[in-house]
Amino acid sequence: MVAFTHADVGTPEQDWAAAGVAALPELPLDTAELAAMKFVVLAAHPDDESLGAGGLLAKLQAAGAAVEIILCTAGEASHPDSPTTTPEQLAAVRLAEFGTAMSGLVPGATWRYLELPDGKLAASADRIAAAVEESSAGQSPQNVVIVAPYRADGHTDHDTLGTVAADVASQGNYGLLEYPIWYWLWAGTEDTTWNHWVRVPLSPEEQHAKATAMRAHASQIEPLSAQPGDETLLSETFLEHFSRPWETFAWHPSTAGNNSAADAERIFDEVHTRETDPWSYTTSWYERRKRALTMAALPKESYESGLELGCSIGTLSDELAKRCRNFLGVDASSAALAQAAKRLEGQPSAVVKHLTVPQQWPEGRFDLVVLSETGYYLSPEELTELLARIQDSTLPGGTLLLCHWRHPISGWQLDAESVHAMARKYLGWPTHGLYQEKDFMLEVLVAPDSSV
Repeated sequence: MVAFTHADVGTPEQDWAAAGVAALPELPLDTAELAAMKFVVLAAHPDDESLGAGGLLAKLQAAGAAVEIILCTAGEASHPDSPTTTPEQLAAVRLAEFGTAMSGLVPGATWRYLELPDGKLAASADRIAAAVEESSAGQSPQNVVIVAPYRADGHTDHDTLGTVAADVASQGNYGLLEYPIWYWLWAGTEDTTWNHWVRVPLSPEEQHAKATAMRAHASQIEPLSAQPGDETLLSETFLEHFSRPWETFAWHPSTAGNNSAADAERIFDEVHTRETDPWSYTTSWYERRKRALTMAALPKESYESGLELGCSIGTLSDELAKRCRNFLGVDASSAALAQAAKRLEGQPSAVVKHLTVPQQWPEGRFDLVVLSETGYYLSPEELTELLARIQDSTLPGGTLLLCHWRHPISGWQLDAESVHAMARKYLGWPTHGLYQEKDFMLEVLVAPDSSV
């Protein structure tokens, strides 16, 4: 659990802006499709829904989507040292504020209050799960999206609610949108988790609706009284994170959907067109250190023919090419490849090619294949096809290096562990080495040598 309090200064909004949060890819929302969908929105406390997803709620209201809101607690523990207001009185105030906010944002929505104790949701995980399952039942999985606090937000109730939502979404094949709140306070811009999130742009009308809903929660944005213990809970500097013309979510689509390599081509072309180095490959110590570990993990000093799948702007390609007599980097994004080609200009034996794998595949055979930060952008079926291609294209005794970020990847079905597990199971190649830490895992598999 992250240690912080609401009184911490935290990371200023201007730092998040400078880090490039505004350049995150947009979550594609088809207004016509929204009308046929149901969104189950979870809030641990009154105001969570307005802060994290108020703009989205206004957008859903305008689109005619079905919205059901589940409020878990009344937030009665927000001012434990108040000399003027008891928890029971505060609960009544905050529930009234919630009702006002919802009547403005989503007047057509239904909502219910589970009457659970503030700060103790972990003890009621089963009851919350049952409520979410009940609200999601009877719908086609691809038409249900659960909207919940980010499961690693740092507040015990937010983390519990986010984890429950993720479990129900996974079991029911529902989509999941996780909204961060306290993350913006305690996390620093060097924490790269947010790099994998998406934005939902808000129109001026949606921004206004959200701001009005946030103002309804007066007990949180104004002092209860002038006495100690009744101070404002949400400071003006904290609220700046929620005045952006967009909202940010960790997005996990329904596994009944069809995210594919074709989606990846479109999305990553957009990302690289907006920004030349969207993941800070050239400047981030995390990325530079990971590349150094990747190169050190290769069991051979040199290779005859190397292939990098998903080479992006070519930062790793540049180092791999120096260890290969011939090197080919492929990527679905032509915008990224333009940078990779320029980076490799000084190495005549290194080339790049625009291919969308696994549907398209280069000719030839390779004694080094690198799949770094790419496998989870495929569907399970596409990854299986990719592994079959790798198996057919790797020379006996050849090296397959896998390296992937270990946190959930917004908008895609797979994660690092599932990619590596599928590779081990499908190929059956022995593991030469495995390195894992909190943020990523690095694994080397070696193809059987028929001469041995």
